[in-house]
Amino acid sequence: MKYMLLIYSNPESWAGLSHDQRMGLGRGHGALNDSLIASGHHVASAGLADPINTKTVRIRDGVVATTDGPYIESKEHLAGFYVVECANMDEAVAICAQIPDAAYNFCEVRPLGEIPALSD
Repeated sequence: MKYMLLIYSNPESWAGLSHDQRMGLGRGHGALNDSLIASGHHVASAGLADPINTKTVRIRDGVVATTDGPYIESKEHLAGFYVVECANMDEAVAICAQIPDAAYNFCEVRPLGEIPALSD
């Protein structure tokens, strides 16, 4: 089964990190990514750009409206993700616990849903 491991951050915790801690996070992600590829768990991974570059899109009465920034008003923002193939939730949680950011903020494990085949 595939799981999405969501990585959350916030500007205050990021600002509180030293240069060495930030570099350590980057090295930690590189090592985790390499390990997931080697073990066959890796499906996809990426960091996300700063939330200031986000657009929220809504369609109301056929009209597309966009606003700057993420929809939710919160200190935390989605900073990146991994998609992994695991035998079960316990295995996905064990991998998620290896994400360096979990030591500073939090990460979330979500099973990916199957899209049912559409038929007439």
